[in-house]
Amino acid sequence: MKKINFILLFFFNLSYINAQKSTFYKDVAPIIYNKCASCHRVGEAGPFPLTSYEDVVKRTSFIKKVVNSGYMPPWKADGHYTAVPFQGNRSLTALEKKTIIDWIDDKMPIGSPNKQTTLILTKYQQGTNYKRKPDAVLSMAKTFQIQGDNKERFIVFKIPYQFDQSQNVEAIEFVSKNRKVIHHANFAIYDVSNNISIDKSPDYINTTVGETDANFSAYEAYKSNMIYYGGWIPGTNYESYPKNIGWVMPKRGVILLTIHYAPTGKDEEDFSSINFFFTKSPIERVIDVINLGSGGIAEEEITPYFMIPADSVRTFKLKITNPEKQSILGVWPHMHLLGKNFKAYAITPQKDTLKLISIPKWDFNWQELYKYQKPLIIPKGSYLIIEGTYDNSKDNPKNLFNPPRNIYGGGEMKSIDEMLTLVILYLPYEEGDEDLPVIEK
Repeated sequence: MKKINFILLFFFNLSYINAQKSTFYKDVAPIIYNKCASCHRVGEAGPFPLTSYEDVVKRTSFIKKVVNSGYMPPWKADGHYTAVPFQGNRSLTALEKKTIIDWIDDKMPIGSPNKQTTLILTKYQQGTNYKRKPDAVLSMAKTFQIQGDNKERFIVFKIPYQFDQSQNVEAIEFVSKNRKVIHHANFAIYDVSNNISIDKSPDYINTTVGETDANFSAYEAYKSNMIYYGGWIPGTNYESYPKNIGWVMPKRGVILLTIHYAPTGKDEEDFSSINFFFTKSPIERVIDVINLGSGGIAEEEITPYFMIPADSVRTFKLKITNPEKQSILGVWPHMHLLGKNFKAYAITPQKDTLKLISIPKWDFNWQELYKYQKPLIIPKGSYLIIEGTYDNSKDNPKNLFNPPRNIYGGGEMKSIDEMLTLVILYLPYEEGDEDLPVIEK
């Protein structure tokens, strides 16, 4: 009798375990859709879509490999090195990894569609990652032709605009018809007074090393009154702000959109735009952006002198005093190909350490604005410290020179030079900022 009971119990448990197998719609789709589909969908940077069962099933061997290795989904910041957690962490938990791999090993049962997965997918609208269609789309004058000569290019596009009135901005987003050819993009919005022309000629200039455009000086006239600065790198999303917080876009101005086109072996074309989402709510507090390090504030204070000798691994540091109490909403680190690791932190007047961000394994191909779940408060008089380590040895596979040569840092965007930069998105502190809602609306 005991033997029969044991056998019955065994088969009961086995049937229960089988009934609990993961299915695509119930267990796997929420992970894929939340952490992969923002890039892996039509029109985005991912090389293939992952928005259906069929999309995922035909890539399972690849998915299993990159999930096991941690290569995908990409998330470079150390989640433990931060005083305030980041939003939108795409890295998979141990349970999420196990769920995906077990499902693949179990022959990928599909299950039944459910409301949860449907809602996740419907949040994506064509042409935007934001929750609604943009109020204004400001674009290049025409499609840009990229030569397939395996040469990187830096092109600055001039996008003039004029509204009936100034606009309160609640979100911005870079979009492109061909993201795979773009390494990164930066854009600056300038307020242009009425006595300066904002016509479209010339509509772009070439700042590629060795090809600098003769029209370069024509763009300098716009740079006296920058209102805002933003950017995009693969993996980045739109940028949005808490309620009644944002910035005001002047009714007349120019956007200078700088795009770094990656080397390509065949002719390509690109048409890029910036989506603007406006709000009728008053902007009670204006967000500001500061660029620290090479190409920005306190560049000359990087120590030692920002030059990386051939066949060396060197660490550089920037230390600057915080002039006011600030509520930091997000940080955007930047280095080039020789970058090895990056760290930023603050030392308060009370000698406490506030951790901003650490990227222990720098990846030139994955740089983004990391947004905090709530503001990180930096007291007045704190030291902001940025540290970057660079590998200029022959052992670095990203080194473009063999044998290595001396590499100089500074404000240049060329990949063959280097940068040590931290862009900070912040508000001057006000009482209660510690409890502001998350940036994501």
